[in-house]
Amino acid sequence: MRLNFGILAVVLGLLGGLGACSSVSVQQREGVNFNQYRTFAWAETEVKTDGTQGPALRSQLQDGTIRQAIETELAKRGITPVAAGKPDFYLTYHLYVEQSERTVANPPNPAVPVSYPYLVRYRGFLVPVNYTYWYQAPSGYRTERYQEGMLVLDFVDAKTNNLVWRGSILDAVTNPNRAGERFAESARDILDKFPVKERN
Repeated sequence: MRLNFGILAVVLGLLGGLGACSSVSVQQREGVNFNQYRTFAWAETEVKTDGTQGPALRSQLQDGTIRQAIETELAKRGITPVAAGKPDFYLTYHLYVEQSERTVANPPNPAVPVSYPYLVRYRGFLVPVNYTYWYQAPSGYRTERYQEGMLVLDFVDAKTNNLVWRGSILDAVTNPNRAGERFAESARDILDKFPVKERN
């Protein structure tokens, strides 16, 4: 199934507004009993963008890694892919990567020993004290460009077609070749916030 959302301007706006944090953001539809959801089916999303920012290209291997991580986490909550018929909800994820900037500290300067001799008086006598400490001068900050990625998980009720839950996370993509593994970890972080908790 294909889902057509017109809300990508909001999502892409978050990319520019959240900076380099990696906290999970959640939106949840009120009045929904999430314990009713026991089966799901993957859906493809027809994403609308302004033409300047689009979904990151992803390989089948990366896609499989992310989906497997999501399915594993849902299985811990008693939610499994539908075997036949209509699922309880449709599940899809969006993945975006864009260039961003951040301020980072420069490598520290080498520490140097600094001597600070002084005198103390004890019972009428002056006692010299030799005190040496290590001083590391600050080296300032710089601006660097890096790849910033956002993963968004959408849960759509199969009966009403309402988007009932959305979780998203923003993080740096330091190694594009391992993006699938990194976003798989992000998916687990997102699902930690899902209303249905793991079964013991």
